[in-house]
Order: sequence, then structure tokens, then C-alpha cells
Amino acid sequence: MLFFIDSNQPKMMRYLVLAIIMSLGFNSCKNDKQIPEGETSKTIDNISYVDPFIGTGGHGHTYPGATVPFGMLQVSPINGISKWDWCSGYHYSDSIVVGFSHLSLSGTGIGDLADILFMPVNKDVDLSATAQPRDSLAYKSKYSHDNEKSSPGYYQLYLEDHDVNVELTTSKRTAYHKYLFKEGDQQSVVVDLGFAINWDLAVDTSLNIEDEYTLSGYRYSKGWAKNQKVFFVAKFSKPIIKHKVFVDGKLVEDKAKGETATQLFFDNTSSEALFVKVALSSVSIENAKDNLAEDSFDFKNIKEKAEHVWQNALTKIEVETPVDSLKTMFYTAMYHAQLAPVTYSDENGEFRKENDEIATASNYTAYSTLSLWDTFRAEHPLLTLTAPDKVSDIVNSMLAYYETRKILPVWTLYANETNTMTGYHSIPVIAEAYIKGIRGFDAEKAFEAMKNTMMQDERGLNHYKKYGYIPYSLLDESVTITLEYAYDDWCVAQMAKALGKQDDYEFFLNRSKAYRHLFDKETGFMRGKSVDGKLWNEPFDPKHSNHREQTDYTEGNAWQHSWFVPQDVEDFISLHGGDNIFAGRLEQLFTESSEITGDNISADISGLIGQYAHGNEPSHHIAYLFNHANQPWRTQYWVRHILDTQYNTTPNGLSGNEDCGQMSAWYALSSIGLYPLNPASGNYEIGSPIFEKTTLSVSEGKTFIIEAENVSDKNIYIQSAILNNKVFNKTSISHQDILQGGTLHFVMGPEPNKDWGVTKNIKE
Repeated sequence: MLFFIDSNQPKMMRYLVLAIIMSLGFNSCKNDKQIPEGETSKTIDNISYVDPFIGTGGHGHTYPGATVPFGMLQVSPINGISKWDWCSGYHYSDSIVVGFSHLSLSGTGIGDLADILFMPVNKDVDLSATAQPRDSLAYKSKYSHDNEKSSPGYYQLYLEDHDVNVELTTSKRTAYHKYLFKEGDQQSVVVDLGFAINWDLAVDTSLNIEDEYTLSGYRYSKGWAKNQKVFFVAKFSKPIIKHKVFVDGKLVEDKAKGETATQLFFDNTSSEALFVKVALSSVSIENAKDNLAEDSFDFKNIKEKAEHVWQNALTKIEVETPVDSLKTMFYTAMYHAQLAPVTYSDENGEFRKENDEIATASNYTAYSTLSLWDTFRAEHPLLTLTAPDKVSDIVNSMLAYYETRKILPVWTLYANETNTMTGYHSIPVIAEAYIKGIRGFDAEKAFEAMKNTMMQDERGLNHYKKYGYIPYSLLDESVTITLEYAYDDWCVAQMAKALGKQDDYEFFLNRSKAYRHLFDKETGFMRGKSVDGKLWNEPFDPKHSNHREQTDYTEGNAWQHSWFVPQDVEDFISLHGGDNIFAGRLEQLFTESSEITGDNISADISGLIGQYAHGNEPSHHIAYLFNHANQPWRTQYWVRHILDTQYNTTPNGLSGNEDCGQMSAWYALSSIGLYPLNPASGNYEIGSPIFEKTTLSVSEGKTFIIEAENVSDKNIYIQSAILNNKVFNKTSISHQDILQGGTLHFVMGPEPNKDWGVTKNIKE
């Protein structure tokens, strides 16, 4: 059980003591709090349990900087290292910072962004070096975690080399910096628009000192986002008394275009802090100015507003437990699940598309950073419970993208299609929203987009349509892609059915059976099949991994990718030969040796329990399949085992990439006892709740309560259940039942009740 704080984290404990003293202080990694007698845990703000450092170590790839829920800016420290574990710009193992950028990715496997870098310094620095390795950067600084804090909406770091204390906070479209210099030191700020990490590259930048308080400019870059244009404006609380501007390493006059950087100098006769507020836009500098909040430089007030926004966001689901580390993991998961997607449209609704067209979001907010291969599984289903208004806006954002390319998005970053990962999983997000009753978007247009996307010929769909599956000789990752297209087809069919389009329903439902072509009953695995449909891809080793090339599986192996048939689990089980054979193979997945074979093993295969890899998304639904094989106690056992072993309260607290909220959404939902095995079905599987009581605010004045009587680290099995005073003996519950409100009461025990939930699931 990893419900403890690593004893080798003394600075974390010091922060905890400070937090208790301050009541609402900042949190780093926390241990169990002692709640004063007569005071309930609910009197402590939920944000006090959030630790943004969780996931900044290991392969979590999260960032610790300041933002608000789904905010446009993510102002965060940048270490300046271009390596996989620094994809967010920051890794907990580091101790050098090169500045604070305004756009960050939360937990992805690809490094981009880190745009518009600001760094306060106390000396004149040489900006002529244009090389990117951080050792060449004269403005870098050492730091210590002992002088670093992070909490929702706030970040603080002391720069040892410059004797500057940095504090950061944000509103929805404006970042706020507070720099406190040592008395008498030079007060200066470096802005480096040429700086980049990983494969991001600035192709054109510009700086303009508009007046003694205002700096503006833009940064065009190519990287994962091939056409990224960021415009910015910065306002300072003190006048700029001197400046130096460099272009391509050469000192120039005020207005600069090229690979630009500047050092700004401010009056140091006053010991008052220097404040900066920064706004961005994808459209223009004028729009960035519109986005710049009119608030004064009252940093404390802005920080308190950000904390208030986070507190509201973290009360949509309230949990009760005497184990404080569980609260830390839960509320941090809820925090991470609301960092993306990010606001993309400006205050006036405008946003830039990939083709440079300027569109306007009318009556909705446009969002970007859609990591759909990951987030369709649990992140988006969580939002249907906690932020349904955001869901309709996200769908409208997808439809705006469709207008440009006539294909729904795969993985969009700053409105650019990265075409990263497999499938078209905007489709299940749209279908789920409509089936769960979320409106606010044009359903007919959405169906047109879904249908047309699955009928085009890109990304292997030509082969899929011709053969009914994708032959392994025609496209790498053929098994994964076929299975995911089959699920996307099923989702189109459900949307067609809901809209009364019977012919389309039957066509896509029939095509959603494509998984049958690839199932090898002899081995029990999904396997690559030849063009003639007669031969399997040989030689076959279900443990073999070859990352993204000459492989039938995406970032994994046959063990991990042979279970993705969420649309028809009963038929899938019958292909195996029945419940017992299926459940036996499922059990073997978790108990098999964790050896992965091959010379180019995917680094994404992490968080191994047997061959189950919780660190990557294709495994996330698998433990819940036991429910459909009449062995729900095995779902309860393995879900609890995953909760206990794959998450903790240290910086290494995520077993794989956070992936824009998916890893955390799995925890948030599974810990309260629910999981959307098939998101577009409108149902949630029942797992093993870990909290005594969970309260979901499902609408104004209406709640759905989940109670787990006698729950503990040993009492993990459901003995009985009652829903609204009626016996409940199913292993799933519908979204509509939850929206109606009420109470689902479980009695938990240390041994399985093999009579509970063993009848076949009732189809809703």
C-alpha cells in the first residue's frame, strides 16, 4: 500500500508543518494530517490536499506551475533540458532553471511549447549566444526544492544565482509574475523568444518596447505543432529605464525581428517587488491586449481568486476518509484532470486555425490540446459528470476543426493536427456527450463529421474499408488501429441510432465487428493478419514490443492490446469460449511475468503488473472486464491493487505519462467505485470504492452519493449494495441514474461475495 510519504523527503515534511501552521498554506508531498477534535475534514479546503509536484518525477511529465482550470496559460518553470522526461519543461530531478514560460503540456510524451520565456536576473547578462544547450545561457540559475512551493493557481521559486524570489499566478487569460529582488540589486528581466526545448524551433520572432511599461511581440515556431503562432503583451509595474535587444545574437535597436531576446532594466532604488502581467493570443497582439486583465498588480488578490476558482472546481466531487494521503491522491488527480484541454479562443472569441484562417467561437469557448487517444477513455467521461458545459464547448471546438479539413481531429495542439496516435477518438467523445444528454452543439453536423471521418481513406481507413480489417503488411500497428476503428464505428452507429438514421446504424454496427477478423482463438490474442485473410503474422511472441515501427501494436504488445472490444464484451467473451476461459486469460495477464522482449521496447510500457501496463492507456479498461465474465470480485481485487500500487504522493506518484488528465481521471473515477469501460454506452462499471462517502454534485441542488460501509485497505470486496433503498445487484450503473441523484450504498468486506453482481449485466 503506497498511502504514505517517502521518509526520504524531509523538505516535503517541512512544507507540511508550514501548511498546518498556516491552515491554508502551500502543499508539497503530504503525510496524513491530524484533524483537530470536533473539526471535520470538510472544513479544510480541498485545494490544501493538492500536490502539483506529484507526477513531476519519473515518467509522469507533469508541470508544477500556475494555471486555473482549463486556463489559456500555464506559467511554469523551465529546466532547459531536451529529453523525454522533460516534456513539460520541468523534471523534479533537476536543479537548474532557465526561466518561466507561459504554455506547458501536462503529462504528454512529446515535448513542445515552453513559449515566451521570462527570467528575472540581478546582473547584466550576455544574450549573444544563440545556442540552445542551457549551459550556454547566461541567465540560468540554480535552485533547491527547499525553496520551491506549488499549490493550485500558485507557484514560487527562489533563484539562487540571482537572489530573486519568483511567484506566479494566473487568471483565465492572464499570467501574473512577482519578482522580489535583494535590496540594492539590479532589477532586470530577460525575455528570450528564441529559446526552445526538444524539437520545437522558433522560425520568426519579434519584440517591440511600446512604451516604458509595455513589451509586445510574437513567436512563430514549428515542432509538434507545425504552424504555431503566439502573440503576447506584457505590462510591468515599474518603468523600463534601459534595455538591450538582440537579434540572432547581435545587439540592435528597439524593434526587433528574427531570433530575438531582450534584457529590460528597472529602477532599483525602491525595494518594492517588480510585477509583470502577460497575456497571449493565437491571433494578434491586439487580441493579446484584449485578453490582458484590467486588474491592477494586486498579486495577492489574483492568487486568492485563482484559489477560489480551484476550490469550486474541486468540490464537484467530495470524498470523505480518515486517510489523508488518499485525499491527496484524489484531489491531485482531480486537479490534473482539469489542466487540459486548454482555453484557446480569445476574449472576443477569435482563434487561429492550422491554415491561418481566423475563426470566431460564437456562444462557446474554443479549446485545444486534445490528447484524444488517451483522454476519451476516462478524462472526457469524468468531465461529463463534473463539467458538462465544457464538454459541449469541446465538441464545438472539434466541429470547428472539422470545417477546415472535413476530418475530425486526432490530437490537436494549438489547433494544429499532430496526427499523433491511432484511431479517431473525437468520435466517442461526441457520441458519449450526446448519449448522456449533453446538448449545446449541432447533432446533425456532428453526425456528418463522424460519418465522413470514418468514410475517408486516410490513416489506413482505405485498407480497413477494403478488407474489413487492416492487413499487417500494409500498415504498422495494424491490430491496434483495426480495433480502435471498430470501436469508433460502433460509436458512429450509436449516434446514428439516436438520430433515427437506421441505414447508417446498421452499416457502422456491422463494420464495428472488425475485431472478429483478428482474434486467434488458439492463442487467445488479437494478431496481425495477412491480406488474404488466411495467415497470421509470424513469428509471434505476445511479449514482444517494437516501438512504433514494424509492429502490429501501438506502444505495447499483444498482451496489452488484445482486450480492446469495449463495444461488445459479451461477443468478445464468446470468441474466447466463455466466461471461464476468458477470465482465466484475464487473470494470466496480471500474473504473467513482466518480461518485455525486443530490441526497441516502447518506453511507454510502464506500471507493469504482470503484462498489464497501467502506465499506458490501452490497459486502463482491462481490469473491469471481469465484471462481464461473471467474476466481479476479480475486478474489485485488481482495481484496488492498481489503486494501491500505481499511485502515490511523491513526485514519482504516477506510473506513466499523465497524458493531459487520463492517468489521473482513471484514479479519480476508480477510487470512487466507477469506470467507463465503454464511454459511449452511457454506463459505468462498478469497481471497488476506497472512500467511506463520495458526494457528486450532478446538478443545481442535486447530489449522487456513494457510500462504502466498512471500507478499508482489507475490506475491498462488495458484499451487498442498495440503490435508493432498493437492492442493487448489477456491476454497472447508468449516467442517467446518477444524474437523477440518490444514494448507492455498498457494504464492504475482506472476502469476495461471489453471489453479488454475477448475473449477466442488464443492457440499458
